[in-house]
Amino acid sequence: MKPRLAALSIVAASLAAGCATASRELPPVATFSIVAFDPDTQELGVAVQSRFLGVGAVVPWAKAGVGAIATQSFANTTYGPKGLELLAQGKTAQQVIEELTKDDRAKEQRQVGIVSAKGEAATFTGSKCMAWAGGQVGDHFCVQGNILAGEPVVEAMAKGFEESTGEDVGERMIDALAAGQAAGGDKRGMQSAALYLVHEGWGYAGFNDRYRDVRVDDHAKPIDELRRVYRLHKQAFPAPRK
Repeated sequence: MKPRLAALSIVAASLAAGCATASRELPPVATFSIVAFDPDTQELGVAVQSRFLGVGAVVPWAKAGVGAIATQSFANTTYGPKGLELLAQGKTAQQVIEELTKDDRAKEQRQVGIVSAKGEAATFTGSKCMAWAGGQVGDHFCVQGNILAGEPVVEAMAKGFEESTGEDVGERMIDALAAGQAAGGDKRGMQSAALYLVHEGWGYAGFNDRYRDVRVDDHAKPIDELRRVYRLHKQAFPAPRK
């Protein structure tokens, strides 16, 4: 090999090794989330809060008529697009989780919640997720979290969603986050939150399904701020008439 090519190969190998090291050192993502389907409106979505900068750029994935997915802990972001593809093929939420995790060597560090457009929900928490970590499945939704104050956080989230009197599924999902925070939330504190909702043809000007995509990337009270911005978004872009 020529000296210049050999040098370039060494540099490339070093960069690759550095990237691999960096990826192993990334912080865990998305302390707690809810993935939900509204059978009345057919909306699908994910709401999440974390002591992590810009959590909305990592965790939520959704496609109208297909499903919604939250991928977190030491997140494998391929779970989003791959999971939606599997749901579109007709697999159940549980089957999708099994398919996504079976060949993932780091699956025990992963956490994922999935709901299909049929309302089927499933959640997975790897055995090496940082304590406390776990999830709960309800009718048309699931909640999950890691590095929590304890199991009461996800229990409060589920109850908060089920008992919410919010006028729409987005409000009810934010109520679930607020209930989880009131029960102790993330042991590390708060930083960012996001809400992502999809519905066929309800996106801007009707061109896509990206109905609500609201993010709070860095804030002392991200859930409160998420609710404020979500309500502003609803005023600016009212839901289409049913």
